[in-house]
Parts: sequence; structure tokens; C-alpha cells
Amino acid sequence: MASHAYETVLYEAAGPIATVTLNRPTRRNSIAGSMLQDLNHALEQAAADPAVRVLVLTGAGRDFCPGADLDATAGSSDAGESSANRIGEDDFRMTRLLHEMPAVTIAAVNGACAGAGMGWAAACDLRVAAQSARFNTAFLDVGVAGDMGGPWTLSRILGPAKARELYLLPGKFDAAEALRIGLVSRVWADADFAAEARALAERLAGAAPLALRTLKANFLTAERSSLADYLAIESQRHMGLFRTEDTKEAFKAIVEKRKPRYVGR
Repeated sequence: MASHAYETVLYEAAGPIATVTLNRPTRRNSIAGSMLQDLNHALEQAAADPAVRVLVLTGAGRDFCPGADLDATAGSSDAGESSANRIGEDDFRMTRLLHEMPAVTIAAVNGACAGAGMGWAAACDLRVAAQSARFNTAFLDVGVAGDMGGPWTLSRILGPAKARELYLLPGKFDAAEALRIGLVSRVWADADFAAEARALAERLAGAAPLALRTLKANFLTAERSSLADYLAIESQRHMGLFRTEDTKEAFKAIVEKRKPRYVGR
């Protein structure tokens, strides 16, 4: 098991599963200091590791991430514009990394998820929640238009009308509502949440690794292609997988009624 502690983020890789934990629990994992840079570097670390098939993003303690640390922002002597100007464009790559890295990404949302935290969750391939989770876009309430790509990702997850509603009319909603509108795909009791999220990650990590990465790549290709172009690429990838040892092993295991033994080739 490999682990790395940044100042405000924990990174742990155990076999094919990496876990990135936002780690300012005394401030509810709100964003201040080096968190943007720490998260960016941790996600780059996961994206560059070919052994990582699944990445779980979660928060330490009772919350996921409620967005910016408003006390720190309001108390800054620079305040607002000049404070924001200290953050460079490279500090906002997390959304692309979560959405586009080869590994499947899961946002395991515990407690408050708002602002940038909502953007990061929406960038992941899957979102699951504890019953205590609470969601809010929140940006208009603090006089900004938003960051971390929420209008792009939420429009694709929920449809443009619902995404506009959540951003133009911010307000808190619970895990049950998040499940109803399709923002999250699973909601578990708080006591079971960590174990269930881990089991989900292990289920995905147990899939054929080449097929899992190809499926993630297919969704990314579909976002930027016409149907005809996508089908041409998909068919090439599909037939390529049939020539791999893992696909042959999967078919053989089904016939022999046993669990497949994948080797990543």
C-alpha cells in the first residue's frame, strides 16, 4: 500500500484503487491555502499511475467539501479579486483530471458538497452519497458565477434545464433528492457508507482492466464526436479487445462457471 500526505489532501493507493481524501476536517474540508494545488498534484499522481484502475474522491470527517473557506476568504486583506488573481489557470485542472483520467473516478460524498466540491463531484464518472450528504451549487449566494466546470458537467448529467435551475436558484438539497434527480446513483446509511463505497470501487477494480479503460475512453470519445465518427472508433477498439488475453479469459471463465483471472493483456 502506497500513501502520500500533502498538506491538505491524503493520497493512498492500494492495488488498483487510489483514494484521494480532502483533509481539512476541522474546517469541513473547505478550500483554503494549498488545497487546490495539493488536489491537482494528487490527481496527477493517480492519472499517471497505470496500476490505478479506480479513483475514489472523498472527504475526511463529516463532510466532502462545501467549497471555499468563506472565513479565510472574507478575512483576507486582499479580499475578492486580488486574492483570486493569485490562483493560476493550472490550479483548476482538477475537473479535467477527474473527468478524463484513464481510471474510473468515484465521488464518495459524505456531508456537505457545495461550490467547487459540487463541481468536483460532478466531474467524476460516478457519484454516491451518504444519507447525511447535502448538496448546493451556492455560487450566486456569494456573488460569483462559479468554477470547476459545473455548468458543463451538470448539463450532461441532469440536462440543461435542471442544471440551470440548480445554478440560477441555489439552495440546499439532500441525498434523497440527489438520487431522485440522478445526480447520485447510490445512497447508503452513514454507518455503511465507507464500506459500501469501498465495495463499489472493488467491484469496478475487479473488471477486465483493458476493457474498463477502453469503456472510459469510449465515453470521452462520445462527448466530442458525431455518431458516425464515434462508431468507427468504437468498433476498432471493440475488435482490438477481442484479440486480448483478458477477453478470451472472460469468455472462457463464463463457460467454465468460474471467476476470471485477468492479467491486463
